Amino acid sequence: MEWVDLYDENRVPLGKTAERYGKKEPGEYRTVVHVCIFDAQGRLLIQQRSAQKRICPNQWDVSAAGGVDAGETPREAAEREAREELGYTLDLDGVRPSVTVNFSGGFDDFFIVQQEVDVASLSLQTEEVSAVRWVTREEALSMLDTEEFIGYPKSFLEFLFDMRNQFGFAM
Repeated sequence: MEWVDLYDENRVPLGKTAERYGKKEPGEYRTVVHVCIFDAQGRLLIQQRSAQKRICPNQWDVSAAGGVDAGETPREAAEREAREELGYTLDLDGVRPSVTVNFSGGFDDFFIVQQEVDVASLSLQTEEVSAVRWVTREEALSMLDTEEFIGYPKSFLEFLFDMRNQFGFAM
């Protein structure tokens, strides 16, 4: 079982934990993270979710993602997810999320970074990830149109590309 810390609607810790997918009471929220790794050419590193995934199997998503475990900060979770899913050590020391999206169950912090990653050197967690590749904005949007990519709103996916080199961006 995975445990998560709970927060109120203002992201104030409630001092309580719950099972990640367990029922939450009204006014209880959790935190998740997404990592968007771009290269110097402006391409996004994406991952294909494993066929065994409960949510969106076989679809492509941003570089890494996952829940923030109880007692963990979003930054620590983002670094852990990159390490676990991709076998990639990501240092986010001093980096804040570029954007936070509220969803029905909580808060989703997006870390946008620029790194030169050799995909051949990655060690994928096969239970989570079946493939990785670099894509341009146009390729990502085309994959969204054909439903190969997780169903982000098109404008949000474009926003992630636009946020490269902007507020909160880390190199």
